[in-house]
Amino acid sequence: MDEIIIFCTVDSEESGERISGELVEAGEAACVNIVSGVRSVYKWEGKLCRDAELLLVIKTTAEKFEAVRERIRLTHTYQVPEVIAVPVTAGDADYLKWLRESVNQRANPDISRGLHY
Repeated sequence: MDEIIIFCTVDSEESGERISGELVEAGEAACVNIVSGVRSVYKWEGKLCRDAELLLVIKTTAEKFEAVRERIRLTHTYQVPEVIAVPVTAGDADYLKWLRESVNQRANPDISRGLHY
């Protein structure tokens, strides 16, 4: 399986919507969930930070990782955005087929007609 989930935190709904829309529109991600209510605790430049963030859960393929990473780095508001990928080890066959087809939509724009995930 070459499907992956990429996690990326953002500081605002606007940023999350922009990045998610760009990824899906470009065919680099099949779907992005925007999860609100995330509290992050971390150190940045030696200072303890506690921030409200949103989490992007990006569904794509390993082949698209670099394109997703590059797009996030270019459009993100953070100096060092979180871009962490984990492999999908199992999943519903129909959903995974849809995911793979969706990230290849530019080659076949009619593949998702009638489907909603």
